[in-house]
Amino acid sequence: MASFHDFDSRYAVLFDLDGTIIDSRQGIISTLHHVIQTLGHQPDPSVDLTWVVGPPLSELMAHVLAHYGEDRVERAVEIYRARYQVAGRFDTPLFPGMAKLLRDLAASPVRLYTATSKPAFLARDILEMHGLEDCFDRICGANDDDSGGEKPEMIARILAEYKASPERALMIGDRRFDINGAHANKLRSVGVLWGYGGEKELTEAGADVLVAEPQDLDETIRAQLHALSRVRV
Repeated sequence: MASFHDFDSRYAVLFDLDGTIIDSRQGIISTLHHVIQTLGHQPDPSVDLTWVVGPPLSELMAHVLAHYGEDRVERAVEIYRARYQVAGRFDTPLFPGMAKLLRDLAASPVRLYTATSKPAFLARDILEMHGLEDCFDRICGANDDDSGGEKPEMIARILAEYKASPERALMIGDRRFDINGAHANKLRSVGVLWGYGGEKELTEAGADVLVAEPQDLDETIRAQLHALSRVRV
């Protein structure tokens, strides 16, 4: 099996953050509960919030608030961002093996980018907290006001700004948003099953390959990069 060092800087790997590198579900859900309470409602324990990791913040907030007959989405986003910055972002443990994988990739010529719907400054803070900020050539995410978090447009910006070829790039994520964004830009996609989308969602989205456990991602990335190396550009 090829080593990461067998690939040069023409190759790029784009990582989603939530549900792929970090387990952010509890931090996000606890912050949503804080928002609901601040707006004067009692969080309903029967409401399924396991899906909330992945969509752009304004989109998921509108959906969550609809259950409470609440439409103050902009205010809710403000409350969420303030609370997440001081509390929720600290409840974001790494998935097992991700630190080693990212450091191994960073030691190779392969370029690494994040493509997260989180604001880039938050993604940077979280990765810095885990000592992984320097693994990435660039930490890319939504703007500070949460705009620009749609994956197709974000991936297109990364490819254009950093002159990465779709034929030599790979997108890794746990939700259909990641897979759809990859395919919209003609990237090969890897769906990870330890996140929040699940096998059915990722299969229906058309992920090129699925990975069940974090410890298997290293081999999968190498195999996918090798497959890309066989494609004539």
